[in-house]
Order: sequence, then structure tokens, then C-alpha cells
Amino acid sequence: MLHASHMPGDTGAKPTLFLDMDGTLIDSAVGITRCVAHALTQMAVPVPPQAEVRRWIGPSLRTSFTPLLRDPAQVERAVEHYRVRFESDGWVAEVISDLHAAGHQLAVVTAKNEPHARKIVDHLPFGHLFDDVIGATVDGRISDKPDLIAEALNRLDLAPGQCWMIGDRHMDIEGARHHGMRNIGVLWGFGGEAELRAAGAEHLPHMPADIPALLAG
Repeated sequence: MLHASHMPGDTGAKPTLFLDMDGTLIDSAVGITRCVAHALTQMAVPVPPQAEVRRWIGPSLRTSFTPLLRDPAQVERAVEHYRVRFESDGWVAEVISDLHAAGHQLAVVTAKNEPHARKIVDHLPFGHLFDDVIGATVDGRISDKPDLIAEALNRLDLAPGQCWMIGDRHMDIEGARHHGMRNIGVLWGFGGEAELRAAGAEHLPHMPADIPALLAG
């Protein structure tokens, strides 16, 4: 159900924000891998090479910690160490919390398989702030960004003009433009400025903290 502040026809409504996952919400270099390393250090477990730690992006924390720690109690301790570090040191949690507090409805729109994407969001410290997670269908019927955005608009009963798409790749921007939706191409992800400009990104913030001002402009 939509919050009252997001109902169609409410001229004072804040736009709903569709956020991509990999590279946008999950920052492998600055966020996830650093928090994994912190958790393992706290557990006195050697930290694997960076290339191996990067593969932890996507699966649940427990899935990744278990082969190293084996003992379920130790796995839970590692998950807790991770979350404490993520909440205190990760930029994502702060920005997402601020956007939610400002009255924006939030949804994840990702090309990841939806059941898998939901598991990822569930273990993020700020995952409860998203109203929905829209991902690719298991059979691949819905997988391209325009189709994913269309599914999100349908589920949340929104018009494109009520929403912004925020992502780090050309597919995010092209999907938004397909629907005539406003968009933000973030520069801390995997796409880069040239790719996002070529796709027609309206805004190119370097830092997550820049997003609220762009939405207000």
C-alpha cells in the first residue's frame, strides 16, 4: 500500500526513488569488502585476497562466512561485526535513511534474480526502508531494465512522472528514459562518466550525499 504522501494527485508528494543494486547500493570497494575484512579481523580469521572477497557481493553473508568459520555461532558473530561496521562506516545506510526520513518512497529495481535480490536486501542494515524489491523473473521473462521499471511502476501503482531512477550503468539511464522518467547516474559505481553521459544521464553526482540536493532542485 502506498503511503499517503505518495498517492497520485498529491502535489506535495516527494518522488519515489527506484535504486539499482550493484554499484549503486552495494559499493564493493568502499562498503562491502571493507566490512567483510573488518568482521574477519574481529574474528581473528585471515582476510582472503581482495579478488576473492569481491565475490561475496551478492550471496548472503551467512553463505559466504560459513565455509571460513563453519561454526554457526561464529558465523552469527561475524555477521554482527559486519553489520556494526556497515552501519557506522558505510555511506549507504546514512543516505538511504535520510532519503526515507525526508518522505521518499524507496524501491530496489535490479536485474538480479528477484528471490536472490530480496535475500541481499534483507541482510542489509537499511533493507527494511525499501517498500519493495523488483528483480528479474527466474524464467527471464522480465530482465531488461525497461521491463523491470514497468513492473515496479505497476506494483506500486505509480506514473513515471512520480519517480526517479538512480543507477550506475547505462541500462539504468536508458530504462528511465524509455519511460520518460527522471534519472541520476551515480559515478561511484561500475559505469563511469562517459558511459552515463552517452546514455543521457540528467545528473552525475560524485558522492551519495549529493543526491538529496539533486532531488530538491
